[in-house]
Amino acid sequence: MTRAHPPFSVLAEAAEDEGSNATANPTIGDLIAERLSRRELLTGLLAVSAVSAVLPPARTQAQTAGGTPTPPFIFDEIAAGIDETHHVAAGYDADVLMRWGDKVLADAPAFDPAHHSGAAQARQFGYNNDFLGFIPLDGRSDHGLLVVNHEYTNAELMFPGIDPASGKATLFERVSAAQIETEMMAHGGSVIEIRRATDGPDKGKWRVVEDSRYARRITAETEMRISGPAAGHELLRTAADPSGTSIRGMLNNCSGAVTPWGTWLTCEENFNGYFTGKEAAAQSSRAAALKRYGIPAEWYAWAKVHDRFDMAKEPNEANRFGWVVEIDPLDPASVPVKRTALGRFKHEGAGNIVNSDGRFVVYQGDDERFDYVYRFVTRRAVNPSDRAANKDILDEGTLSVARFNADGTGVWLALEHGKGPLTEANGFRSQADVVIDARIAADHLGATRMDRPEDIDASPKTGKVYVMLTNNNKRKAAEVDAANPRADNKYGHIIEITPDGGDHAAGTFRWEILVQCGDPRVTAVGATFNPRTSENGWFGMPDNCAIDDLGRLWVATDGNSAETTGRADGIWAVETGGELRGTSKLFFRCPVGAEMCGPAFTPDLETFFVAVQHPGEGGSTAVSTFDRPITRWPDFKEGMPPRPSVVAITRKGGGKIGV
Repeated sequence: MTRAHPPFSVLAEAAEDEGSNATANPTIGDLIAERLSRRELLTGLLAVSAVSAVLPPARTQAQTAGGTPTPPFIFDEIAAGIDETHHVAAGYDADVLMRWGDKVLADAPAFDPAHHSGAAQARQFGYNNDFLGFIPLDGRSDHGLLVVNHEYTNAELMFPGIDPASGKATLFERVSAAQIETEMMAHGGSVIEIRRATDGPDKGKWRVVEDSRYARRITAETEMRISGPAAGHELLRTAADPSGTSIRGMLNNCSGAVTPWGTWLTCEENFNGYFTGKEAAAQSSRAAALKRYGIPAEWYAWAKVHDRFDMAKEPNEANRFGWVVEIDPLDPASVPVKRTALGRFKHEGAGNIVNSDGRFVVYQGDDERFDYVYRFVTRRAVNPSDRAANKDILDEGTLSVARFNADGTGVWLALEHGKGPLTEANGFRSQADVVIDARIAADHLGATRMDRPEDIDASPKTGKVYVMLTNNNKRKAAEVDAANPRADNKYGHIIEITPDGGDHAAGTFRWEILVQCGDPRVTAVGATFNPRTSENGWFGMPDNCAIDDLGRLWVATDGNSAETTGRADGIWAVETGGELRGTSKLFFRCPVGAEMCGPAFTPDLETFFVAVQHPGEGGSTAVSTFDRPITRWPDFKEGMPPRPSVVAITRKGGGKIGV
């Protein structure tokens, strides 16, 4: 998710993060401007560096770049535009698989948009589906578990009678305790078992397996364990949990990942919005740290019902969010674990790869203007033959933050207690302090301030890493020169990282810009798509991404609209090599108001799952509510609100996607 929404979309612009990083660290704009000439950027065809890596068998491990070339995308591009429904490339079906309110658990009631309750929602599919991950059962691509993040809620689209025009204070008063409980249960995640029909009238279609033993809902109240360096730290202790090792729920889970051992990494992003009590925060001994994390942002009224979200009553509760959570979908009785070694910030995702030496590497973006790109490398190697041996592998390792140098090189700066400025003199008494205040530790190390780093993923074919930088309209002209990137960067860009020596644990890397986004027909925008990109192929605001097993980059966007680019969000296929490098094609288009999330493939590449989030959310010129939505996708029935949904895309007659 790129937008830091309160529960009422009309307030989104005012509530977006201003950027809490006030350091003098260089911005990525400063560095790119030094690194690249105007001529280089306008071609959009920057040099591609080869990666030297070993050839392990697992999908998660990098293969040598000198092998079979990455095949191009083959499909007929669709037209960009905006309307009430979704669109997919010719020759493909895009079927709605799961909608907000659909049954997950066996005892879930039918969805009733006029009568909500927390008890019902805790058994139904949650709201605003973001990350999707497919975990095969019995090694099959036509049968598996779909794991889904439920990021946040739009009260004005969920409940009748809520008018965003009445203002924030009135809305906070109007939201009832029952609606708050429903919102809390609509957060978290879902595990659903799905199967593709092999015969009969539904042949080729995906269906949810009824009454599955794997079916599970994770919510804002689910019991979780805290592990790693911060477990038990005094800043994580509360009245409800004096041990600092147990917590209820996860919040604002944006993107994520699936590990090679079959667990689900789900990432807490804009957790600051759930807390109230600005006066208490300002008077706290940790006021500076709270400000660095934007706590409290006061987007939700949950503190009306639960004291733990009131900073005056429970000042440590906010420290217990902002982590990567590991869940075992294959064991419905397992307790989710917040892995604190990976650091605390506004996690977008957890793109990962198994390194050539067997260690597990997780790339992470901190989704806020002027914040950082991180990497975590486990101490131990992954054991591919013993799933249980990897149970706590994420509790030990090295967390680092990126500094991008002007000459196209980069350095990973280790966030290790006792090294450099990360000492007690600067407020870091232990590694626990470092990970709890990872942003502040990264400030001390001089990391590069980025343009909202969102999803990051590593190619299994080339070993290259792609960073989605969504936008940064807060960067001043004085922070860059005329060359690039842009001040008031509304459209974002994508950076390609090449680990030195093909080693994802190496301390250094090289980097290039793959593409700067926006309309290339407008000279002032400075977009750098390959000239072969059509008028439908360019996009703005890259957000989530997926790299398929052929090494091809698929980009999901958030922020394209009538007001910003004149087109809806969707899935674009972006070429990363050869003469087509920087060329983009539109494959799938969202209904009006929706954000595109969760791109994920089955192992055979014959199904592409995508998540349509907040369909019908109003922009600056359209107020959209439950009573007056701008679309009723996907049901299109009177009285039925727009419903966030998962869509399964398959090729008519079968076959791989985009080949």
